[in-house]
Amino acid sequence: MRFFRGLVLFTIVALITFYILDKKDIEPDEAIERISHMITQKKNEIADKSVPENIIGNQKFQGEIYQWIGKNTSELLAAIGEPIRKDLSSYGYTWWVYTNHKTQYIQFGILDDRIVTVFATGKDIKIEPLSIGATYESVNTELQFANEVTYNQDISSYTFQLDKEDMRMRPLVKVTNDLFLQLYFDTFTNELSSIRLMTGDMLLKQRPYGLRYRGELPESIVLSDDEWKKVEYGMEQQIFDLTNIIRYRFQKDSLVWEDKVSEVAFLHSKDMAENHYFSHYSQNGDGLKERLDKEDVNYFAAGENIAAQYIDAPAAVEGWLNSEGHREALLHDDYTHLGVGVYHLYYTQNFLTKPF
Repeated sequence: MRFFRGLVLFTIVALITFYILDKKDIEPDEAIERISHMITQKKNEIADKSVPENIIGNQKFQGEIYQWIGKNTSELLAAIGEPIRKDLSSYGYTWWVYTNHKTQYIQFGILDDRIVTVFATGKDIKIEPLSIGATYESVNTELQFANEVTYNQDISSYTFQLDKEDMRMRPLVKVTNDLFLQLYFDTFTNELSSIRLMTGDMLLKQRPYGLRYRGELPESIVLSDDEWKKVEYGMEQQIFDLTNIIRYRFQKDSLVWEDKVSEVAFLHSKDMAENHYFSHYSQNGDGLKERLDKEDVNYFAAGENIAAQYIDAPAAVEGWLNSEGHREALLHDDYTHLGVGVYHLYYTQNFLTKPF
């Protein structure tokens, strides 16, 4: 019965996708919401009450997003079509990025043709029994956060240790023995901002928390210069997209990409990384004003966010959202343009108010 139900659902997904994308002639990212709604309707029509749902303790995770881990790219393409971009990550997988630029943003991490991680945000993302914007207290009641989360792999044992900041900003929940849910909270509104699903192996590769373990750790991936350039470009685009998704959430105008300012931001990130410092001021004393003037950038006002050593672009953006000064720049009413520069794990955003 389980196999038959899965086969029926897969067939429905393929038919729905063909109808929406081919018959209606719309862009793949515009079809996400319609597909999700239609699949939910069909699931309800063929639901078999005898088939157990995915359960963690007493909590039922019904959102389709939790079922994507382990699926292949053919299934993903059949469901929601081609991504707007494919961004190489520094952890071996490639992000397939889907967004409507306002209320939905999702990245699927693909490794060896399988989905091994998902990052999602936006008020229209379906993550039942949770929802973007849910309060910390309600999510904690639902999931019961703990400051230690274990993962067992054959004879190896790993315990992720969360400090007070982790518990407040990015608690971790075990879904199954090999699936983990990381929750990013906006500590200014006390609401759920985004989620990340990942396999245990991906969690070990990223190691965003303290770790006590017995066994071996996966080897770090060494990237070539060309691979780093691809990773950096992808993270720059992700930061830009996520910034506008967050601004839309707070009813702020979208920002326009600015190439010249992106180069200024990149050079500052590169300088910080290569000279081992972290500051808004270069070692020669130049600040943002001097760096922009040197490139003859015309503007009325400017601001800068910097970050370092976050595991990737989504984590850096969520970090900025939870820092008062960085948040102010991220959500500033008057900014019109944005340039982003990433070098390895150093991140710079340069915001501008430009004359029209």
